[in-house]
Amino acid sequence: MNMPKYERVASAIREQIQAGALKPGDQIPTTQGLIEQYGVSYGSVRTALLLLKAEGLIEGRQGEGVFVRERDAG
Repeated sequence: MNMPKYERVASAIREQIQAGALKPGDQIPTTQGLIEQYGVSYGSVRTALLLLKAEGLIEGRQGEGVFVRERDAG
């Protein structure tokens, strides 16, 4: 199974959120941290984060970082 690098990163973060390892309000690692953790390029990390944002799982906060979004009630 050879998925694109960005999808591998997105899947790993998504699984951590679903498993409760990353909870709403938790900050996810920096872009540089993710690059080092997964051994991928800046572009792959950026695409993965955009994908997770589009899914409503994470949100960027200007000057603060990227956080797991609070789940909408209901």
